[in-house]
Amino acid sequence: MSEDKATRVRAMFGRIVPRYDLMNRVMTGGLDRRWRRRTASAVRPAGARALDLATGTGDLALALADAGARLVVGADFTLGMLAAARLKVAPISRPSARILLCAGDALRLPFADESFDCAVNGFLLRNVADLPRALAELHRVLAPGGRLGCLEITHPPAALRPFFRLYFDGLVPVMGRLIAGDAAAYRYLPDSLRPFPTADRLARMLAAVGFAEVRYQRLGLGTVALHTGVKR
Repeated sequence: MSEDKATRVRAMFGRIVPRYDLMNRVMTGGLDRRWRRRTASAVRPAGARALDLATGTGDLALALADAGARLVVGADFTLGMLAAARLKVAPISRPSARILLCAGDALRLPFADESFDCAVNGFLLRNVADLPRALAELHRVLAPGGRLGCLEITHPPAALRPFFRLYFDGLVPVMGRLIAGDAAAYRYLPDSLRPFPTADRLARMLAAVGFAEVRYQRLGLGTVALHTGVKR
């Protein structure tokens, strides 16, 4: 990630930590938790070493543990998010899984090649400055046969675009101001989607870095996509 964008994104996410979970619930009507469980299930984590990149406050890491992963590593480059994740993870008993949290940049992952059997990320990819490099890093740290799941906001079907724009560009920043006290952070959401690849193009990018069996399914009336792939 370029230093300029990395600094801005890190600072932005650091500001919204206290209301991050609440805003996610409000914006999605609580569906984000269901989407995270589906993402965890899609990578078949039972008995696996699992990576949750950009773990945020740890919800997807916990979903991996609940789905049977024996080791979950949650990585994020925003220290405030990691602190919130530690508070959430520590009091919850997961006797069959260890959950470890660490700092990590998506473009320079601090893990050896083939460290994980599966990897997931939730709402990360719009925030990286070099998307192909981030996808290549995810491919690098997966063992052969390892599964990837990427949950991300996507461009909706044409029929829904006017309504989505009204909600995403208009209402979400207002909710951000009222709930999180930070309208600018939630104006960033629609701004980050505009240059982001379509779901079809993202699938092609995953294939280009070496993933096979690349597929995606639309969620949330087509406004969110879950992409999956397998390392050859």
